Amino acid sequence: MRKYLFLALLALTMISCGKNERLLTSATGSIYECLIVSPNGVKAPLCETMEADMYGLPQMEATFTLTHVTNSQFDDFLKSTRNILLVDINPNKYTFVKVLKSRDVWSKPQAMIRIQAPSDEQLLEYWAVNGENIREWFVREELARQIHFYRANTNKNARTYLNKQGYDLLIPEDFMVIKNDQMVNDPYGKADRMNEVNKEMVNVLWCCNNKGPMRKDIVVYSYPYTAQEQFSNDSIIGMRNAVLGQIVSAQVEGSYMGTEYKHFPPLTRQVPALRDTVGGFYAMETRGLWKIYNGEAMGGPFVSLTRLDPVNGRVVTAEVFLFAAGQKKRNALRQLEAILYTLKMPDER
Repeated sequence: MRKYLFLALLALTMISCGKNERLLTSATGSIYECLIVSPNGVKAPLCETMEADMYGLPQMEATFTLTHVTNSQFDDFLKSTRNILLVDINPNKYTFVKVLKSRDVWSKPQAMIRIQAPSDEQLLEYWAVNGENIREWFVREELARQIHFYRANTNKNARTYLNKQGYDLLIPEDFMVIKNDQMVNDPYGKADRMNEVNKEMVNVLWCCNNKGPMRKDIVVYSYPYTAQEQFSNDSIIGMRNAVLGQIVSAQVEGSYMGTEYKHFPPLTRQVPALRDTVGGFYAMETRGLWKIYNGEAMGGPFVSLTRLDPVNGRVVTAEVFLFAAGQKKRNALRQLEAILYTLKMPDER
């Protein structure tokens, strides 16, 4: 009797769940892959924007790895792709350009943008103005997905150190804490690059994952807020050079980490919060290349987010950088970049 009662309850539960939520297949494809569905007549400009080189990598890598099919080739097998840009051009159905953004339509996790246009010309006019924003939307969807992988297993010691200062960051469990204290010395005589901030008041947390062929690092440092100019590109890079130049070196005595200016000058821009993170904040994203000065020929890409802590009157920068000689770096850097968006200020925790 109990067996039949259990089966009846299970069936009712399944029926109830089926009414509220569809069962979706797992999305196919790797991270930063995108399927473009469009007529061949507009393929070239769409692909050119979506696979443009990602800024700040030592070797050229496309922002997205693309696959293109025409609308007639878009079948049920392709509908499970994780990122889909679907362009529908039909003068009999549409009188103006309309853009629809969707998630988890045919699979999960899935991001899709459907652009409806009456003609090739109107589609291309819209794309010339908004194409990069659409590409950015897909990038931010990938970053938001990655954050979910970090929530389950994090480094408790690293987070405890940050928590004592009022901050939090989802640092993965497989990262080892190398440094977690204040800056108290200047072994390479670069104190002039401290932007007139007392170096003893710079709190630093440095974590590293050196497993396998690729080295990954996370650094979080905070210092007193004195002026809005501290959020400019020059000021952020100046403080970066001061802090990282003191704590990161190579095997050669007198070597130190700095910023590369020749090939890809560092760029700073304002970025909003990702979905599923703390809403409403804005941060300054800085992207560029690092290198070792006075030492081995080492370098790689870095990305940082700089935010204001209004509670303690401090500027907080969280940075990720990696070293992977001769390897593709796009996906690894993007995965690290997602960690930055989990940074929380005292009034957000």
